[in-house]
Amino acid sequence: MVEFGFEQELVRALLREQHPDLADLELRDVAGGWDNQMWRLGAELAVRLPRTERGPDLLRVEQKWLPVLAERLPLPTPVPVRVGEPSVLFDRTWTITRWVHGDPADHAPITRADSAEALAGFLRALHQPAPAHAPRNPLRGVALAKTQDAFTSASTILAAKSDSEVREGTLPHDRFTDAPTILVDAVREVWEEAVAAPVWEGAPRWLHGDLHPANVVVRDGGLAGVIDFGELCAGDPATDLSAAWILLPAGAVTRFFDAYQHADEATIARARGWAVLRALHLLSIGRNGRLGRPGGKPTWEPAGRAALDRALAYRG
Repeated sequence: MVEFGFEQELVRALLREQHPDLADLELRDVAGGWDNQMWRLGAELAVRLPRTERGPDLLRVEQKWLPVLAERLPLPTPVPVRVGEPSVLFDRTWTITRWVHGDPADHAPITRADSAEALAGFLRALHQPAPAHAPRNPLRGVALAKTQDAFTSASTILAAKSDSEVREGTLPHDRFTDAPTILVDAVREVWEEAVAAPVWEGAPRWLHGDLHPANVVVRDGGLAGVIDFGELCAGDPATDLSAAWILLPAGAVTRFFDAYQHADEATIARARGWAVLRALHLLSIGRNGRLGRPGGKPTWEPAGRAALDRALAYRG
C-alpha cells in the first residue's frame, strides 16, 4: 500500500456540505490507519475517510453491522453515528463515529493481567451465531488450510540471515547458535498442529476479524476498547481467539480461555495457529516500516515479535 493523505480542508468541506451542525468542532489529525485516514472531531467523535480501493467496502460493513452488534458488546467501539455519502467533493462513502478513548496497543501494550477477562467477555458477547447474510471473508474465519499460501509467504521473514531480520530478542542468541532455523521449525510445528486440528463445525459466529495491537486501545495498561470493524465477518471463532497471544501480556492465555469458557482443545490449537500467522504479518509490516518502505508500520515489529514469543512459549 502506498500511503497518501487527505488534508483537513477536505474534511471540513465535507462536514459543511453534509453535516453542518458538526462542521465547527475542533478537527485534529490522528496518526496511523491503514485503509482509512482518521481525524478526531471534537471530544467524542472521529471522521474516517477511505484511502484504499477496498476502504469504502470496509466502511459500508461497519456502517451496516456495527450499530446492531455494539449494543451487546461490553467494551467501547467506534459506532458510526453519521454516514457521509459520495459527492462532488469526495466520490466515496465516509463515516463519523464515536471516539474510543485510549492509546493504540502498538504504542502502549496491554500490561494488566485482568485484561484477559475483559477480552474474553468482549469476544464471548460478540461470538454469537451470525445470520446467513452476514459478510464472509476468504482469509478470516475459514479453515486454516485455506490460508496456507499466506502462511508460506509470511514465514519467509524467518529465513533471513542479517541481524535485523533475525530480530534480536525473538529467541535468546546465547542459547541457540542457529536461531533462525530453530525459529522456523518451531513456527512450522505450531502451524502444522493447527492445520491438522479438527475444523470448526458449529454455526458461523460473528467475528471482529482483525484483532491486532493497532485495532484495540489501552488505558492505564488495560484493554479499554476495540476499533476498526471493517473486517467484520462470520466464521470460526478461532480467528479472533488468536488475540489471546497477539494482545495479552505473557502468562495471561490460560486465564483468558478460562474466562471465555467455550473453547475446546482443537479450537485453541487453531487459534494458536492464527496467532502465529498474524504475528508474522505484524513482523513483516513492522520491518517494512523500519526500513522506510511504503505501507510499513514500525510499531508493529515489536508487537509482532512479542506475540510470536508468546505463541511459541505456550504449553497449554
